Formats: sequence, structure tokens, C-alpha cells
Amino acid sequence: MLKPESFPIEKIYVPVKTRKALKPGVVQEIAESILEIGQQAPILIRADEDRFVLVEGLHRLEACKALGETTIMGLLVSAENAHYKAHLPQSLELEAERQKMERLRKLRLEKEVAEKLAVSSSPVTDTETPGLAPEHRNRLITTPRQSGRGTSASKPKTLSEWRAQQDRNNGQY
Repeated sequence: MLKPESFPIEKIYVPVKTRKALKPGVVQEIAESILEIGQQAPILIRADEDRFVLVEGLHRLEACKALGETTIMGLLVSAENAHYKAHLPQSLELEAERQKMERLRKLRLEKEVAEKLAVSSSPVTDTETPGLAPEHRNRLITTPRQSGRGTSASKPKTLSEWRAQQDRNNGQY
């Protein structure tokens, strides 16, 4: 079984035909994944005189380049294995990588939505009203309809009303 090694990126040649399949969006997704969890799947390369030729892993290679890496984890395969791999319509490894990236993208989107909901649902925090007991803090959380002071010309009586008025004045509502 082959063991992943570290290879200098500058010595890896990407064939022109392979370069044409490059998708910048995929490169960005993989770069984000590498930043979060590291490179999980090694690229496949073969030796060719004083350089290496990329067999599989174009998007991983480009993601590492974009991140400023000088080396990348890879497996050195023989020319025969490389030829066989290159003629597979879509290898199982590529499909597994695509599925992993899709799962990571969904998780990232779910995390962003959860963070936005958490921020938008926290009405008043202890840092916003220092020294105010929780039972009194809840009295400040009113809407203009509840308090009967819904006009923009009226002076706000609570922190919530003041913020809402500031947001309206700044064009956020």
C-alpha cells in the first residue's frame, strides 16, 4: 500500500488537458475545507524525469497553491497505474471528495444560519444593560405597538425603542 508523502508544489506539472477542467468555485470550497480540517485526501502524481505529473487532484493542488502552501500531500503512483486512473470516467475517490465537500458546504451554511438566528434573537444582553436585574431588563423589551409609542417623531422611552429608531434612521428597516 502506498504511503502519502509531502511533495513540493513547484515541481508538479499539470497537463494542459487537465488544467481545462479547473473550476474556481470548487477550488475555493476545498481551500476553505483545508483551512478548517486540513488536507484529507492526497493527490496522485507520477514521476517524470526531474518533475512530477499530476494524475488526480487538480482542485486540491490549486487550493493549496491559493493558500500559499509550498508542499502538498500526495501519493506517488507508477505510470501504469496513472494511465489506468486517467481513463476512469469518474473514480470513486473523486466522488467521495465531491460528497465530502457538499457535506462541508451544507454544514457551513447551517452554522452561518444558526449564528445569524442567535444574533437576531438576543434582544438585550447583560453588557447592554449593566447592573440591571433580569426581571427589570424584560420590562425594557417592548415593541412600539405594545407601548403605544410607535411614531418616529416621539422620543424613545426604552433602549429597544431607541435602537429601533436608530435603525430606521440609518435605513436598516
